[in-house]
Formats: sequence, C-alpha cells, structure tokens
Amino acid sequence: MIKIKRIYQEKLSSDGIRILVDRLWPRGISKERAQLDHWMKDVAPSAGLRQWYHRHRNQFAAFKEAYEKELEHDQEKKKALEQLAQLGQAQTVTLLSAAKHVEVSHVPILQAFLQNPFNM
Repeated sequence: MIKIKRIYQEKLSSDGIRILVDRLWPRGISKERAQLDHWMKDVAPSAGLRQWYHRHRNQFAAFKEAYEKELEHDQEKKKALEQLAQLGQAQTVTLLSAAKHVEVSHVPILQAFLQNPFNM
C-alpha cells in the first residue's frame, strides 16, 4: 500500500516506511521531527519542471504529462522508482511532501505511477 501525507502531519504507526519525495528539504522541519526512513529526492520533478509548475499552477494536466515523461525516461528517477517499488512490496509506504496542496502536486502522480505494474 502506498499512502500520501504532508510532512507537517504527525507520524502515525500506520505510516509504515516514511519517504520524503521532495527535491528540497521542507521549511521548519528538523530531521528529528520528520522521522524519515528515506529521502528520495531523485523521484521529485526536475528543478526546471518544478519551477515551471510553480509559475503555472493552473496547468496541472501539462505538469502531470511532463512529470510522467521524466519518470519514464530519466535514469536516476528509474533507479529510485525501483527502490520505492521494492520497499512497498511487503509493507506500507507513505510518500511525504511539503506541498501545501498535495493533491495537485507530483506526489499523487508518483503514487499512481508506482501502483501501475506496467510502469515498473
């Protein structure tokens, strides 16, 4: 099972493995408070795509398409995706992000990508 959560939310035992999937470290969060098992910044959107989306928030569909292409073709992202998939085979994984509106961020795109067996 792959879940999504903001890093600012309290850690729960049901979170399983907690993985930060943002490229940048979240503001105001210490490493102790984050209680992470992994920080996989390689699966986050490239800096250019992240900056583009920040300026074009109303174009989620275009962002989604571009990010999916990155996940499919970027070799570093592929390696990180394989690690994520392996971690999630036997236990719950919670993908964490500092995004204010996680539902329109890269995280649900990543979650769907990982849950589709044809992508792996």
